[in-house]
Amino acid sequence: MSNQRKPTTPGEILSEEFLAPLGMTQKELADHIHCDVKVINRIVNERTAVTAEMALKLGAALKTTADFWLNAQKAVDLFKARKGVGTLPKPIHKVG
Repeated sequence: MSNQRKPTTPGEILSEEFLAPLGMTQKELADHIHCDVKVINRIVNERTAVTAEMALKLGAALKTTADFWLNAQKAVDLFKARKGVGTLPKPIHKVG
């Protein structure tokens, strides 16, 4: 799996698939979902992960599901973990 492509981040999805087409700024989204604009900016700039709470808010505001946002985040997290974990242990085989 080392040649797996880097997944699209939740921030890129948010920016390119939602904010840009809606003509909405990060500040306008933040105000709409009642959070600090810094949180949205950190997500867009890949400096913070989408939390379950934020996934619920984004899902409600953007007519998606919380799972959509959490699955995108999980894909990024697993990709990074695979790059950094090194060699994984072999499966355990019970004897007897």
